[in-house]
Amino acid sequence: MKQTRLLFIDRDGTLIQEPEDEQIDSFEKLVFTKGVFRNLAFIAQHTDYELVMVSNQDGLGTNSFPENTFWPVHNFIIQTLESEGIHFAKQHIDRHFPEDNSPMRKPGTGMLTEYIDNPAYDMANSYVIGDRETDAQLAENLGCKSLILGKNGMDWDKIAEILFAGDRIAEVKRTTKETDIYIKVNLDGSGKCDISTGLGFFDHMLEQIGKHGMMDLTIHTKGDLYVDEHHTIEDTGIALGECLLQALGDKRGIERYGYSLPMDDCLCQVALDFGGRPWLIWDAEFHREKVGEMPTEMFKHFFKSLSDAAKMNLNIKAEGENEHHKIEGIFKALARSLKMAVKRDIYHFELPSSKGML
Repeated sequence: MKQTRLLFIDRDGTLIQEPEDEQIDSFEKLVFTKGVFRNLAFIAQHTDYELVMVSNQDGLGTNSFPENTFWPVHNFIIQTLESEGIHFAKQHIDRHFPEDNSPMRKPGTGMLTEYIDNPAYDMANSYVIGDRETDAQLAENLGCKSLILGKNGMDWDKIAEILFAGDRIAEVKRTTKETDIYIKVNLDGSGKCDISTGLGFFDHMLEQIGKHGMMDLTIHTKGDLYVDEHHTIEDTGIALGECLLQALGDKRGIERYGYSLPMDDCLCQVALDFGGRPWLIWDAEFHREKVGEMPTEMFKHFFKSLSDAAKMNLNIKAEGENEHHKIEGIFKALARSLKMAVKRDIYHFELPSSKGML
């Protein structure tokens, strides 16, 4: 029997905006969060997740929060969501104050024991959706994943994309007699980078890809730098290209194309196409042997290795006088082009090709 995947969804701050006093006790305070209707309705229609509301309502039923101020607004919220096809299978509402230290109160799991260790539910592939770290902690306590609004740019658009089309995270390990490389990429990240290749300037350039491409990027390369820089740079390009290709999956819904960047005295243009056919056009000259400790002859070689492994067309042109600015501009333009090309639209989730394959 197929297990049921669950979405444990917080109410205040997630479905509706939370006021300063943290109590939605009148209709005047009721404002739905941006994008919740369109995206949660899409999730309900196009996925098989079962929706479960989990909410702390401090002191509900006490003099500080009478029930007759809570239920009319709450019922209106539920009815409004229902009218958009958004149905909650169950609602779990805890009334304790924080100082009560009740196991029923989030991030405690006392309200949710029916789901824990129950073979009917696929907890490992379920999510808590909320707006606080306590929601992330609840997910950890339940043994599922979390999507936290406002964290690293997370919004309802991104939540719907992840739940419908999946994460775009890939890892590549490449070990030869010359290099030992580990790369991890999250195409839907926030620009976090952890990069170490033994070449400071190369690290700085690779960081531009993550930062300006808004993707989380980990690159750990140990190469035979006692020989020279060639193998370290080339093999990093190969592994990074393989990782990008793997993260893209079937490429359904992506923009496919990207292009962009002036940087001070330089004009750097990068156009790319994830069409499945590798090709490099390189129109950039460098008149120094090295920038930092990176040989300028390796710039073209890196991008050739990258485009071959990622199976993309890559067209690069740069002009200017400052060699540092020129190559940094190329990497930044590449990052912006990648960001544009990998953008995914779940509302037009088709393969961007008239051939029917990429």
